[in-house]
Amino acid sequence: MNSPLAHTMNDHIFKKFDAELETIRTRVLQMGGMVEVQIARALDGFASGDIDELDEVINNDKRINELEVELDEACTHLIARRQPTAGDLRLVMTVIKMITDLERIGDEAKKVAKLSRRQHTAETPYVPRIELRHAASIAVDMLRKTLDAFARLDVSTAADVVRQDKDVDAEFKGIIRQLITFLMEDPRTITRGIDTLFMAKAIERIGDHAKNMAEHVVYLVNGRDVRHAGLAEIEKEAAR
Repeated sequence: MNSPLAHTMNDHIFKKFDAELETIRTRVLQMGGMVEVQIARALDGFASGDIDELDEVINNDKRINELEVELDEACTHLIARRQPTAGDLRLVMTVIKMITDLERIGDEAKKVAKLSRRQHTAETPYVPRIELRHAASIAVDMLRKTLDAFARLDVSTAADVVRQDKDVDAEFKGIIRQLITFLMEDPRTITRGIDTLFMAKAIERIGDHAKNMAEHVVYLVNGRDVRHAGLAEIEKEAAR
């Protein structure tokens, strides 16, 4: 029979383990918030030509990278020390996957900032004629919803995010059509047009990463890997 002391020690260990898991989960949400701010500031800088703001986005990317490494190490140490099983292990594995996508979203925000900076510091001032805001607003909404789904373990919201990815793809195709027309009218702007294309692609990739994260949430909650299952299967998981 276990002694009262053993019971007390086990309770202490479980409580400490739960606290570590909660800390990791909270830090993922904080990292997501930082990435969301990075995207917003990069787009603001693109619209306004505020070089200082764009430089801050570029410099702040280092902190996003550091957070990924810190959280990755925290998850690795947790697995080694606690050997989590079932739902707890799924949470740790989901975090490892999600922080990779968050770091890559941060890279895309940095890319938008760097391309914006180059355009606004060119000899000929850049006047944006291609609208990126709508596509970006959908991608940011996807990220925000994914983080909310992760926080609330909400598969239904995760499925909504997967549906929205088609909207971002459609916006991206529309931007390409606008750019082709723009470049045909004024071939002298080819370099800047290509930069704008890369920015649009960065926004489309942000949507892709948000979709990946939403699929990870489905795995976390239902225990099923739906990365290649398609929207219909994800909707079935949401209906469970």
